[in-house]
Amino acid sequence: MGLSIQRTTPDRERRRFPRILMNLPLEYRVINVPYAHGGLVVNASEAGLLIQSVKNIPVGTQLETVVLFPREFKLESFRVMAEIVWKDVCREEDWEGFYYGVHITQILDEDRNKLQQILNGHISLG
Repeated sequence: MGLSIQRTTPDRERRRFPRILMNLPLEYRVINVPYAHGGLVVNASEAGLLIQSVKNIPVGTQLETVVLFPREFKLESFRVMAEIVWKDVCREEDWEGFYYGVHITQILDEDRNKLQQILNGHISLG
């Protein structure tokens, strides 16, 4: 799995929190549902994530997410509670699924610190 991170150009980025392109595995659970699903984090900011998944989930759904990333010689993670605020169909060459824009609703300070380190380039993902 090729992990990558790219910064968006400041000229095109007008959001309050700039988005950073990445390709990180994600595990998520719909709140009050016992089983988990996998997906990818396409980009992230301090306020939210763009994720990709094969599951069709309604806008407004609350998710508990775990984002996995390599750090030195071990696998680390950070957790966030999030709400799906928009979705779109994603069609690629031999794959079909959905893009979800999720807003972070809760994050522990320790996990926020990990996310900020990734966004600021202090944790190398590749």
